Amino acid sequence: WQKRWTNSEYKPDLGKFKLAAGKFYGDAVRDKGLQTSENSKFYAISSRFKPFSNKGKTLVIQYTVKHEQKIDCGGGYVKIFSSNLDQKNLSGDSHYYIMFGPDICGSETKKVHVILNYKNKPHPIKKPIRCKVDGYTHLYTLIIRPDQTYEVKIDNEMVASGNLEDDLDFLPPRKINDPTVRKPTDWDDRIQIDDPNDIKPEDWDEPEYIMDTSAEQPEDWDDAVNGEWHYPMVKNPLYRGEWKPRQIDNPNYRGVWPHPQIDNPNYSPDFSIYSYENISIIGLDIWQVRAGTIFDNFLITDDEVYAEDFGDETWGETKGPEKEMNIKQTEEEQERERVAEEKYFEQRFKKKLERKKDSGNDRAVRNTVKKEEL
Repeated sequence: WQKRWTNSEYKPDLGKFKLAAGKFYGDAVRDKGLQTSENSKFYAISSRFKPFSNKGKTLVIQYTVKHEQKIDCGGGYVKIFSSNLDQKNLSGDSHYYIMFGPDICGSETKKVHVILNYKNKPHPIKKPIRCKVDGYTHLYTLIIRPDQTYEVKIDNEMVASGNLEDDLDFLPPRKINDPTVRKPTDWDDRIQIDDPNDIKPEDWDEPEYIMDTSAEQPEDWDDAVNGEWHYPMVKNPLYRGEWKPRQIDNPNYRGVWPHPQIDNPNYSPDFSIYSYENISIIGLDIWQVRAGTIFDNFLITDDEVYAEDFGDETWGETKGPEKEMNIKQTEEEQERERVAEEKYFEQRFKKKLERKKDSGNDRAVRNTVKKEEL
């Protein structure tokens, strides 16, 4: 693997990858993959293959990723590059064709990236796609078809699909609002209005703060030093805030005005959004706070069926044993913790008995001395 993969040298302190199956696995040999090994590091590594174009063909990008460290912040995605990438200088600024895969950071960011480059600008998918966060190995698949449709699969099950033009902002919209048409002046789109029969109570207006007349000037108050003394201001318990009439349904509500639309003169269809020339490199360009992620089973093909079968023959065959091994390890760890806890409390109980015994002996000696003295 070290001959097939090239480490970037754009920074001297990049994180190192190692070949490992992790702490739990389905097969000790088949589940070995590229594992991040250092915390709080950037990683940059890539592998080159024979250049090709996906013009007129389906493009499938697939791999497995395993966050066995229960990652709290870090990337798990791959990037696809053209043949002219300088692998020794791979970094976050390197121009890429496609970025795909899971990204996790805190409790809010747990998503699958789908970012396609179009006219030298990255375009992220507008649909939210949630990634897996359970610590097991998962299979991620991106399918881009010549009819400009796409599909995202996790564990060989579709989680998102659609049209590239609709779900990514590559082109201007096909339709726009007619600039020559204005909303009628009598169109009422207010859902609720103030109740005209609701009148503010006469005793409503009270100041928010009032003087605390029960306060007394401190004996050591010096007007020359502190200025003239005034009663302090306190919150008025009768203050009720700004009065607003209650809301009622608007009897004249006509709904949202449907702005007439026309064809966008700036729109021009492009049926080559999906295609790229000289696809030649797959890379990992990520940041991880807590290391331990394993990448494996990389596949780039034009055959959707083959990709699905390949996933079943790799990830599909080891996912069950992997989970069983993890469950067994967890149970064994819990048992060790239970035994250690029992041993700890047993030792504390023995020490308590010894102290009690020693305390009893001391009392017996003191009583004997008292009797002799008496």
